[in-house]
Amino acid sequence: MINNVSMTFNNIGMSTRTAANFSHAVTKRVESVLPAAVDEFAKRAGQKGQFLNWVELPENQIKRVDEIYALVRQLKGQTNAKMLTVLGIGGSKHTVEHMLGINGLNIKGDKVKFFSDIDSTSFDRFMYQIDNNVKNSNYLVVSKSGSTFETKDGMERILGRLVAEFNPSGTFPKTALNYAGEYMVAVTDANAEKSELRRLSDSQNWLGNLYIHDDVGGRFSALDDHALFTLAYAGMKKEDMIKMLQSAQQVSSIALKNDDNTQKYIERYNQPILQAAFWAAAKLDGIKNGVHQYLGEMFNSTEKWHAQMQNESVKNTSKQIAKITDAMHHSSEAWYKLGNKFAFALTAPYDYGEAKENVAGYVEAIEKTNSEYGPSMVELLDTKGLGLTPEAAGAMTQSRAFSTVYQEIIEKMALGEPLPDVLASVLQPNVEAYKKNLKPIDGNQPPVVAGRISLDA
Repeated sequence: MINNVSMTFNNIGMSTRTAANFSHAVTKRVESVLPAAVDEFAKRAGQKGQFLNWVELPENQIKRVDEIYALVRQLKGQTNAKMLTVLGIGGSKHTVEHMLGINGLNIKGDKVKFFSDIDSTSFDRFMYQIDNNVKNSNYLVVSKSGSTFETKDGMERILGRLVAEFNPSGTFPKTALNYAGEYMVAVTDANAEKSELRRLSDSQNWLGNLYIHDDVGGRFSALDDHALFTLAYAGMKKEDMIKMLQSAQQVSSIALKNDDNTQKYIERYNQPILQAAFWAAAKLDGIKNGVHQYLGEMFNSTEKWHAQMQNESVKNTSKQIAKITDAMHHSSEAWYKLGNKFAFALTAPYDYGEAKENVAGYVEAIEKTNSEYGPSMVELLDTKGLGLTPEAAGAMTQSRAFSTVYQEIIEKMALGEPLPDVLASVLQPNVEAYKKNLKPIDGNQPPVVAGRISLDA
């Protein structure tokens, strides 16, 4: 099913095809483990501590759509601020950027801003974007623990300026803090014992109860509360959000269907495992480098999110994530140099507009070129208006999460290696390499303090 196959599922607006000729031995090994890989994933999904709760998250989120839209209306009504600023890093940010982009929202950047840096120049540039008035924006603070330094630093600076706006004389600090809290929303762990951000939010009566759900890692949280809240704030229709979530949940059902006909079902419908098997086979066939090309401006932020998935989950920096057409010309010097072995994937939109003949011809040309230099895969997504259809947006997003994790399972099974108790693709242990150096050493001044203002500034 890996070599030269095509799968289309019209009601989710997504199709995948491959033009590949992996070695017979690798193809046989990979294809033989696919039913067992489905069984393994299904066995782990829903189990506490496996960090796979994003599998059923879309279904659960459908029940909360009305609540999320009500919170958006309340926030807009109590401050009259026109914009929302997302304070978060990594999965707390890139997932939201990705979802806005593929859903055709915030194209002018006038509804949602992002701040995730810690340097003075970046903060001054952010303040410039909101006309140097912190009351021009509401703020969504996203952190599972609430102690992420980069996010906390930005939050403390914003809160300090909001308090100053409402308390210029310094006479009524408590009242000023309450006013400032009206602009703030926390998305964090539901358990106040685990999250200092939840404790802060509760103590200052910030708006609502929004969560990063248990066992949902940041890069897998594109359908969690912070993303849905931001989509609603940016103007996504409620019915479209429901369609998007329904499509994502349908992908979960497709990806985990395991019964007596699992092999046949995989060969016909399971696009997430096909995509995972493609990358696993390339690696097992000795192809160390790869590139995933994204065609179209709507994928500008998807490039960042997918790179995060690649680096954190696959833990491999040898695959490039590239936005084309702008990267097509100069990157071709490396991609198509004889002797460089690459595997290629291309994600492109179905085009229904005035450029549709050109787009179809361009995709065909790139696919042909890719297949001349290595195994090639193409993912096509349905479009509507300024982005993807809600169904395609949900399907593609959930499929990318599945294929990322499936790749680890397939590779280890094909090599006969044991699987870890918790899959490495859902964990993030190596980030502690730098985090430990941000923490104070006994008896010494901490190297970083969130919101600290230098005395000689």
